[in-house]
Amino acid sequence: MSELPPPVPSDEQRLHPWSWLFALQQQVQQFLLPLVALLVFGSRRDDDLPYHHWISGAIVVALVASAVLQYLSYRYRIGNDALSIRSGIFERTRREIPFARIHNVVVHQNLLHRMFGVAELRLESAGGDKPEAEMRVLKLAQALELERLIRQGGSEAAPTDDQADTPTDGVLLSLPLSELVRQGLISNRAMVVVAAAIGAAYQLFPRRTTSDFIEEQGRHAFGYASQLQLGTLTMVATGLLLLAFALVLMRLLSVGLAIVQYYGFRLSEADRRLTVERGLFTRVRSSVARRRIQAWTLREGALHRLFKRRQLRVDIASGGQQQEQDGRALKELAPLATPAACDGLLQHLLPQLQWPPAQWLPVSTRGWWRLCLPALLLMSLLSALLVYETGSAWGLLPLLWLPWSALKAHRQVSRIGYNIDAQRVAIRGGWWNRWWRVAELDKLQALRLDRSPLDRRFGTATLTLDTAGAGGSPALQLRFLEEAQARALMAQLEREMVRRKLRW
Repeated sequence: MSELPPPVPSDEQRLHPWSWLFALQQQVQQFLLPLVALLVFGSRRDDDLPYHHWISGAIVVALVASAVLQYLSYRYRIGNDALSIRSGIFERTRREIPFARIHNVVVHQNLLHRMFGVAELRLESAGGDKPEAEMRVLKLAQALELERLIRQGGSEAAPTDDQADTPTDGVLLSLPLSELVRQGLISNRAMVVVAAAIGAAYQLFPRRTTSDFIEEQGRHAFGYASQLQLGTLTMVATGLLLLAFALVLMRLLSVGLAIVQYYGFRLSEADRRLTVERGLFTRVRSSVARRRIQAWTLREGALHRLFKRRQLRVDIASGGQQQEQDGRALKELAPLATPAACDGLLQHLLPQLQWPPAQWLPVSTRGWWRLCLPALLLMSLLSALLVYETGSAWGLLPLLWLPWSALKAHRQVSRIGYNIDAQRVAIRGGWWNRWWRVAELDKLQALRLDRSPLDRRFGTATLTLDTAGAGGSPALQLRFLEEAQARALMAQLEREMVRRKLRW
């Protein structure tokens, strides 16, 4: 006689009754293109057999049935220190997720979620591209309460529908509308969107059709301008005016995108966890324990300095590439803030760190021109190609970029510095676009010393520091160190790593 399955615990809970609808929405998005292709190309046949409609209907019914079965088979139970999840109809799965292993909690709400008063909850651990659990969907009050329980390490009381109080956090940073406007003016997000739209147009439409459309519109524009019989100076002024108008439109679009992404931004802290809320249409609430942060990055571009602002980002040992691509991973603690506010946040979250350091130790400036070698090769090849194609000296114009490249390379190497104390290692670099990287010594898990042929020529080396999940840019490494200096630093950090316990 086969063994009977264990009884279902009475405290197990289901997802929201409308969760099957959101599961169906995700499945339809995956199969939308094949369904449209089947309907469009199937309807072009000359026979009278509407087989494509029957196939499409069968696929839709299968998707609905699958979504409903997912809802009926999904159960979760909240214990004292772990979350238990059961799922599956034919192949049953049970997962035990200890609260202590959950590094990041994401509460996600798009417009449809907000219409139904629900939210999607993601639980992420260190490593891996997929979350430990995706609870699609819970009532908003349940999702926030479950997030609170995970943040506090669990509780015997399970969230109920009546528990609608949002946890009260200590707010560390909030961004008013004026800061969002500055963020849009500083960022180049609109350029990325336009480039992506052009690329999508080339993918969706035949290349010949797209090229013909651009050429036709260009001929119309030049034909209209020739009919007006404008002078050369007027044509140049009109072109510059149109260029300025396009730049203004791009900046306005960037401002709009910044408002959509960061509206209502709030960074808060409670129970040694950091929580970020943001979004105008799609609300995202990400929470991570402070101890899970592997590295800290301050950034400051030319426009940041013009507006006297900086950016503070973190690297976390969780999430994976998929979470970064859909924008749900907690990466930005301060998308835009004053230098004093960023330094204050860093000092508050790393209380044993003296920031900024009293002294930055320099590196070797020998062979600084190595940084402009790529530009030298690229501009030389481009100039040779233009001279060959045009047969004139105008093809040498790209070489005018080389003095700027040399100046930039020299300033970059001159500004590289580092500082190591009893708890942290800090690295700075960049010149036109400046950055600072900070990592705790307790988070280091590997060291690497590299020497390229040019390093051997100039007696230098590169020391790379590796932490669990610190995959941010720029890399956590020291370049242009004297060889003896690099080996001494490596030996010093190795001794620290041996006597310390890895915390991540």
